[in-house]
Amino acid sequence: MSLNWKAAVSSGIVAGVVATGAQIFLWLVFTDALPHIFYRDARFTAAILLGQGVLPPPATFDWKVMIIATVIHFVISIVYSLILARLLSRIGTVLSLLAGFIYGLLIYTVNMYGVTAIFPWFSEARDWITVVTHVVFGASLAGTYKVLSRTHFP
Repeated sequence: MSLNWKAAVSSGIVAGVVATGAQIFLWLVFTDALPHIFYRDARFTAAILLGQGVLPPPATFDWKVMIIATVIHFVISIVYSLILARLLSRIGTVLSLLAGFIYGLLIYTVNMYGVTAIFPWFSEARDWITVVTHVVFGASLAGTYKVLSRTHFP
Protein backbone atom coordinates (compact mmCIF):
# COMPACT_ATOMS: atom_id res chain seq x y z
CA MET A 1 0.00 0.00 0.00
CA SER A 2 1.44 3.40 -0.96
CA LEU A 3 1.18 6.68 0.88
CA ASN A 4 -2.30 8.18 0.64
CA TRP A 5 -1.66 11.93 0.53
CA LYS A 6 -5.26 13.06 1.10
CA ALA A 7 -5.64 10.74 4.08
CA ALA A 8 -2.28 11.89 5.48
CA VAL A 9 -3.14 15.60 5.24
CA SER A 10 -6.63 15.04 6.66
CA SER A 11 -5.21 12.91 9.47
CA GLY A 12 -2.78 15.67 10.42
CA ILE A 13 -5.64 18.13 10.72
CA VAL A 14 -7.84 15.71 12.69
CA ALA A 15 -4.99 14.77 15.04
CA GLY A 16 -4.15 18.45 15.57
CA VAL A 17 -7.74 19.14 16.62
CA VAL A 18 -8.02 16.03 18.80
CA ALA A 19 -4.71 16.74 20.57
CA THR A 20 -5.66 20.37 21.21
CA GLY A 21 -9.01 19.27 22.59
CA ALA A 22 -7.30 16.73 24.86
CA GLN A 23 -4.84 19.34 26.09
CA ILE A 24 -7.57 21.87 26.86
CA PHE A 25 -9.57 19.17 28.67
CA LEU A 26 -6.53 18.18 30.76
CA TRP A 27 -5.77 21.81 31.59
CA LEU A 28 -9.39 22.30 32.61
CA VAL A 29 -9.45 19.23 34.87
CA PHE A 30 -5.94 19.36 36.35
CA THR A 31 -5.03 23.06 36.47
CA ASP A 32 -6.67 26.34 37.22
CA ALA A 33 -4.69 28.08 34.49
CA LEU A 34 -7.25 28.36 31.68
CA PRO A 35 -7.43 30.45 29.57
CA HIS A 36 -4.00 31.92 30.43
CA ILE A 37 -2.06 28.74 29.62
CA PHE A 38 -3.85 28.39 26.28
CA TYR A 39 -2.99 31.98 25.33
CA ARG A 40 0.58 31.44 26.55
CA ASP A 41 1.06 28.40 24.35
CA ALA A 42 -0.51 30.19 21.38
CA ARG A 43 2.02 33.00 21.88
CA PHE A 44 4.85 30.45 22.08
CA THR A 45 3.79 29.04 18.73
CA ALA A 46 3.14 32.38 17.05
CA ALA A 47 6.58 33.60 18.18
CA ILE A 48 8.13 31.08 15.77
CA LEU A 49 7.00 33.38 12.96
CA LEU A 50 6.33 36.71 14.67
CA GLY A 51 9.39 36.78 16.92
CA GLN A 52 9.83 37.08 20.66
CA GLY A 53 7.93 40.37 20.79
CA VAL A 54 4.65 38.46 21.21
CA LEU A 55 5.90 36.59 24.29
CA PRO A 56 5.80 39.13 27.14
CA PRO A 57 2.94 38.89 29.60
CA PRO A 58 0.14 39.22 29.93
CA ALA A 59 -0.81 36.21 27.85
CA THR A 60 -4.18 37.47 26.68
CA PHE A 61 -6.33 36.83 23.62
CA ASP A 62 -5.00 38.37 20.40
CA TRP A 63 -6.54 37.54 17.01
CA LYS A 64 -3.27 37.87 15.10
CA VAL A 65 -1.46 35.58 17.53
CA MET A 66 -4.27 33.01 17.48
CA ILE A 67 -4.48 32.90 13.68
CA ILE A 68 -0.71 32.61 13.21
CA ALA A 69 -0.45 29.97 15.97
CA THR A 70 -3.28 27.96 14.43
CA VAL A 71 -1.73 28.01 10.97
CA ILE A 72 1.66 26.97 12.35
CA HIS A 73 0.05 24.25 14.48
CA PHE A 74 -1.73 22.71 11.50
CA VAL A 75 1.24 22.99 9.14
CA ILE A 76 3.41 21.17 11.67
CA SER A 77 0.65 18.61 12.29
CA ILE A 78 0.40 17.89 8.57
CA VAL A 79 4.18 17.61 8.17
CA TYR A 80 4.35 15.18 11.09
CA SER A 81 1.45 13.27 9.56
CA LEU A 82 3.17 12.94 6.19
CA ILE A 83 6.26 11.53 7.91
CA LEU A 84 4.36 8.93 9.94
CA ALA A 85 1.96 8.02 7.12
CA ARG A 86 4.87 6.67 5.06
CA LEU A 87 5.43 4.05 7.75
CA LEU A 88 1.74 3.45 8.46
CA SER A 89 0.99 2.65 4.83
CA ARG A 90 3.18 -0.46 5.22
CA ILE A 91 1.89 -1.90 8.51
CA GLY A 92 -1.40 -3.09 10.02
CA THR A 93 -3.79 -1.22 12.28
CA VAL A 94 -2.61 -2.56 15.66
CA LEU A 95 1.03 -1.87 14.87
CA SER A 96 0.02 1.52 13.50
CA LEU A 97 -1.57 2.51 16.81
CA LEU A 98 1.55 1.40 18.68
CA ALA A 99 3.71 3.29 16.18
CA GLY A 100 1.51 6.37 16.70
CA PHE A 101 1.92 6.15 20.48
CA ILE A 102 5.71 5.90 20.15
CA TYR A 103 5.72 8.62 17.48
CA GLY A 104 3.90 10.93 19.88
CA LEU A 105 6.63 10.40 22.48
CA LEU A 106 9.28 11.01 19.84
CA ILE A 107 7.59 14.22 18.70
CA TYR A 108 7.38 15.38 22.32
CA THR A 109 11.12 14.82 22.69
CA VAL A 110 11.90 16.61 19.42
CA ASN A 111 9.57 19.53 20.18
CA MET A 112 10.36 20.03 23.86
CA TYR A 113 14.10 19.32 23.81
CA GLY A 114 15.27 19.76 20.20
CA VAL A 115 13.18 22.71 19.09
CA THR A 116 13.93 24.53 22.36
CA ALA A 117 17.52 24.91 21.14
CA ILE A 118 16.11 27.37 18.58
CA PHE A 119 13.00 28.56 20.44
CA PRO A 120 13.90 28.29 24.15
CA TRP A 121 10.56 29.60 25.42
CA PHE A 122 8.96 26.22 24.67
CA SER A 123 10.80 24.74 27.65
CA GLU A 124 8.07 26.25 29.86
CA ALA A 125 5.58 23.82 28.29
CA ARG A 126 7.45 20.70 29.42
CA ASP A 127 5.00 18.86 31.65
CA TRP A 128 3.01 15.65 31.82
CA ILE A 129 0.00 17.22 30.10
CA THR A 130 2.14 18.07 27.09
CA VAL A 131 3.49 14.50 27.03
CA VAL A 132 -0.04 13.07 27.08
CA THR A 133 -1.14 15.54 24.40
CA HIS A 134 1.67 14.41 22.09
CA VAL A 135 0.80 10.75 22.66
CA VAL A 136 -2.86 11.51 21.89
CA PHE A 137 -1.70 13.29 18.73
CA GLY A 138 0.37 10.32 17.57
CA ALA A 139 -2.29 7.71 18.35
CA SER A 140 -5.13 9.71 16.80
CA LEU A 141 -2.95 10.44 13.78
CA ALA A 142 -2.26 6.74 13.26
CA GLY A 143 -5.84 5.63 13.81
CA THR A 144 -7.30 8.35 11.60
CA TYR A 145 -4.83 7.66 8.79
CA LYS A 146 -5.63 3.95 8.79
CA VAL A 147 -9.38 4.60 8.67
CA LEU A 148 -9.24 7.38 6.06
CA SER A 149 -6.75 5.65 3.78
CA ARG A 150 -9.00 2.59 3.57
CA THR A 151 -12.48 4.09 3.48
CA HIS A 152 -12.71 7.76 2.55
CA PHE A 153 -9.72 8.34 0.30
CA PRO A 154 -9.00 5.00 -1.41
